Amino acid sequence: MELANRVKTLTPSSTLAISAKAKELKQQGYDVIGLGVGEPDFNTPDYVIRAAEKAMKDGMTKYTPSGGINGLKQAIIHKFKDENELSYSADEIVVTTGAKHALYTLFQVILNNDDEVIIPAPYWVSYPEQVKLAGGKPVIVDASEDNEFKITPSQLEQAITEKTKAIVINSPSNPTGMMYNRDELAKIGEICAKHNIVIVSDEIYEKLIYTEDKHVSIASLSDKLKQQTIVINGVSKSHAMTGWRIGYAAGDAKIIKAMTSLASQSTSNPTSIAQYAALAAYEETDTETLSNMKKVFSERLEILYELLVEIPGIKCVKPKGAFYLFPNVKEAALINGYNNVDEWVTALLEEENVALVPGSGFGSPDNVRLSYAAATDLLKEAAKRIKRFVENHRG
Repeated sequence: MELANRVKTLTPSSTLAISAKAKELKQQGYDVIGLGVGEPDFNTPDYVIRAAEKAMKDGMTKYTPSGGINGLKQAIIHKFKDENELSYSADEIVVTTGAKHALYTLFQVILNNDDEVIIPAPYWVSYPEQVKLAGGKPVIVDASEDNEFKITPSQLEQAITEKTKAIVINSPSNPTGMMYNRDELAKIGEICAKHNIVIVSDEIYEKLIYTEDKHVSIASLSDKLKQQTIVINGVSKSHAMTGWRIGYAAGDAKIIKAMTSLASQSTSNPTSIAQYAALAAYEETDTETLSNMKKVFSERLEILYELLVEIPGIKCVKPKGAFYLFPNVKEAALINGYNNVDEWVTALLEEENVALVPGSGFGSPDNVRLSYAAATDLLKEAAKRIKRFVENHRG
């Protein structure tokens, strides 16, 4: 049976693939350290779990409105107002089955065939694939390591054509952990406003910042930019709720209505119990859990960063947020006798049982992504194995 053309060129998620490979090797008895997974290694806070239990006992196990329960929408509205200086109404919010589904649905409702979407590289692996699935064309703009993996206004201007429909901004970024500051966002926003480009602002890592820098939503910079921006967020990273699959989008009511209609024909609604859990996550004050998570991640970042940059052939731009390091290992791969970083990563996994994600999946083939959402002793051991691998394979 012939497959649809839309899936024939689809590239599987490299992050999920490496995680699956690591799990397979573990099941075979190998001592694998997997640094590919993009989720906090903390359990969901107890008060959120209790809220889910209560929702089940209270019979909140039925269908809900496709765009999410009103209580959760109101909590999201309050969150935007209190934390991002943004005002939305309920018809400008749609709750989705994870932030990934929010992005997928958004591209489906705004893109026609051959519409172009500017995606700065390195990028999260799913952005280009989702654009292609919607019939659009990803336009990849390479961001320099020297500029902390951020595109410049001149690069953006040069990438815009008459077919440009949108741009994706992910700050803090997966996979680099970089952030755009207010001034940088304002300059990008000015260009987008001039060309009437939709801004897709993925802010899922906004709570995980380890410097004095403050997260800024580009939608908050002006009324014009708010009208042109769809903000994507969720509780997966901020509340260690990856498996609950609750995300959301906020923006123009016409787009949100279309996203809600599409969801009604695809998923019906986000899981009811998970919605009540997310409601509790936003309604109940629990700064201690987030503060503790940030403290642990910050400590791990410092430890792993210092260990990595000591390894010959590895250099790294120090991230400001998220929970990833994205070192350039091209020189290490070459001095170890490998043709490219992908081969180096494969050999590292086979010989030292350390699973990293090749940067090729993020549009940056000279890099690798390491998640420091793992216990400190595992991170130290991983760095030890990587160093041993590099030194053992030097010519």
